[in-house]
Amino acid sequence: MGKTTLATATPLRDELDSLARFAPTDMPVLSLYLDLLPDQHGRRTHSTFLRKVLPQHSRVLQGDAKASFDRDAARIQKFFDSEVPSGVRGAAIFACAAANGFFEAFQLAAPFDEHRLFVGPVPHLYPLARLTDQYPAYAALLVDTNSARLFVFRLGRRDAHEQVAGVKTRRTAVGGWSQARYQRHCENFHLHHMKEVVAVLDRVVRAEAISMVVVAADDTARPFLMEQLPKHLADKVVDVLRLPINAPEHTVLAETLEAMRERDADTDAERVSAMIDAWAKGGLAVVGPQATLEALALGEVEELLIATRPDRIQSTPVLEPDRLAGELVAGAQKNAARVRFIEDSQILEEVGGVGAMLRFRIQP
Repeated sequence: MGKTTLATATPLRDELDSLARFAPTDMPVLSLYLDLLPDQHGRRTHSTFLRKVLPQHSRVLQGDAKASFDRDAARIQKFFDSEVPSGVRGAAIFACAAANGFFEAFQLAAPFDEHRLFVGPVPHLYPLARLTDQYPAYAALLVDTNSARLFVFRLGRRDAHEQVAGVKTRRTAVGGWSQARYQRHCENFHLHHMKEVVAVLDRVVRAEAISMVVVAADDTARPFLMEQLPKHLADKVVDVLRLPINAPEHTVLAETLEAMRERDADTDAERVSAMIDAWAKGGLAVVGPQATLEALALGEVEELLIATRPDRIQSTPVLEPDRLAGELVAGAQKNAARVRFIEDSQILEEVGGVGAMLRFRIQP
């Protein structure tokens, strides 16, 4: 099944797809999520968590299951024997020694909300998929009339960076030029610069499969830039901010990520409303855990809309909230569907915390 553009551009999409295809087993599969941000004393706390939680789970297992779990626990401990780089703020590890030594580890620049260990028949993907929603892939363009800086951010870190330098123009006319002629001279330089900036932006957006752009421009540069943006790029602009061209990278990331999240919160409400309206009219949407699971099983889902907290999802008779959340997200990955996590869980409360937009419906 082909992926949509949005699905393809999702950070860690290939890795999530691979994990979702893991064949269920009766041996324990460990899904470990660690928040590696230092505490108030400047120390990471993951080692304390591992020393406590791994023996707890081992004690309730027996036979081959215990042997497999203990091998995985030892391998995880060994993985963290060497110092984790300071730039790593989150780690996700998936392991099952009994499944041909299965072991996948991700060190990420974005943190998880807390330490969690899930043990089940398949990898538990909900926290990892949520992280990709919290830290999307996007471009940030800072521009003035003679320079530009372009960043591509994914999962809370810079993936690419380009700079464009134009010709600086003086502030006063020289050589006897009239003010009007000098103004036209400056505008020609500005126009040429903006065309170059737009060409670089277009190339990077295409190469990196970017669907969203945040722009920062001063009052002079903004109209020049917006006039040069073709429709396919203008449609990707999420917001236009005020940031100095020489803003530090960490400031650029913080300010643009906040703009992305504000935009996401606004569109969440619109998307949930559209889903509920389509469902109420018998259109291409379903709501509630059971109907959504059934649509995922049939491969009908285009976009899964799910609460950011599993305890806000109405449980089914056979699935408790964490397990249900994991199955919904894994099903979406198998559908090549986009997963949208709804931060304001109240707007999904009336439909059980989850629903989906469909690409088609199989009639009974």
